Amino acid sequence: MKLITIVGARPQFIKAAPFSKVFRENNNEILVHTGQHYDKNMSDVFFEELGIPKPEYNLGVGSGTHGQQTGQMLEKIEEIVLKEKPDGLLVYGDTNSTLAGALAASKLNIPVYHVEAGLRSYNKLMPEEQNRVLTDHISELLLCPTQTAIDNLEKEGITKGVLNTGDIMYDVVLRNIDISKKKYCNGEWLKELYKDNNETFNLIEKEYYLATIHRAENTDDPKKLRNIFNAFEKMDKPVLIPLHPRTRKLIEEQNIKLNNVVIIKPVGYLLMLYLTANAHMVVTDSGGLQKEAYFLKTPCTTLRDQTEWIETLHNEWNVLSSININEIITKVTRELNCFKYPQPLLFGDGHAAEKICKAIENGGKY
Repeated sequence: MKLITIVGARPQFIKAAPFSKVFRENNNEILVHTGQHYDKNMSDVFFEELGIPKPEYNLGVGSGTHGQQTGQMLEKIEEIVLKEKPDGLLVYGDTNSTLAGALAASKLNIPVYHVEAGLRSYNKLMPEEQNRVLTDHISELLLCPTQTAIDNLEKEGITKGVLNTGDIMYDVVLRNIDISKKKYCNGEWLKELYKDNNETFNLIEKEYYLATIHRAENTDDPKKLRNIFNAFEKMDKPVLIPLHPRTRKLIEEQNIKLNNVVIIKPVGYLLMLYLTANAHMVVTDSGGLQKEAYFLKTPCTTLRDQTEWIETLHNEWNVLSSININEIITKVTRELNCFKYPQPLLFGDGHAAEKICKAIENGGKY
């Protein structure tokens, strides 16, 4: 079978690793990197660490408005589909790369396979929500990570080609956590941070908050961005932030205080896994990091009013917070009752890649 797979953003590189390994054993996969994430620390290092095959095509689209970015991707992916004539096209998640790939294939009557289908925040103001809803409605196979995702699709009348494969990011965490621990134990994680940023950090495992802030709804609103960092300044532990260059620029433009905040460049997957596993808590607006924190049994506070990963809210492993200084501080410094309860297995058994591969090969059955 000949399949085109579209990737373009950091979470998609992670999800592609286990699937590509399984699928390429008996099939032909053509990997297309749109270039949506183009910083080396947000792209190349993931391919190296996770053993992802080198992309056959790199579109180099880069940044731009949503319309510009999606339009350029759509045009270039269509050219590749016409040239390669695949049996299907696979997309991950909810980025502009996802929607562009799905539209290009659908317009040419090529089956679309959507990994991580059925997620809903029910906030149409989020570009990610628009991307995931549109992609789901033109996909032939909807490969869902949880039962909640299947229920969401049923509410919209989508029942054909829907499968619960489990979460492919859970596969990746299980395969790499021991590698991460071995590589970064005994202070090696601090040495790498020092090497990358040319300054020393006095951080102790379980005595820091790990934060990521990247969603436009937070970064592009000066008041929200200032509220987030003002809250970080009042935390009882230092806040470690691997920061996207774009967000760093916005912070500098607003002259935001960073006395309790340790800013580092974006890091590779293995180091991020270690930082997540050894944080006192994760504070984020990222969907993927919410889940990884849950998988690693690290409490999380999500700086959003809703989440597509409602399973993580079970027993307060994850708690939502609006962008209000006092609320953020209260939620982040809450009593951690989540450790009193065992985590139910809501994200599959760690074999999603195999199930997705079989579903594609067998026309929707695994």
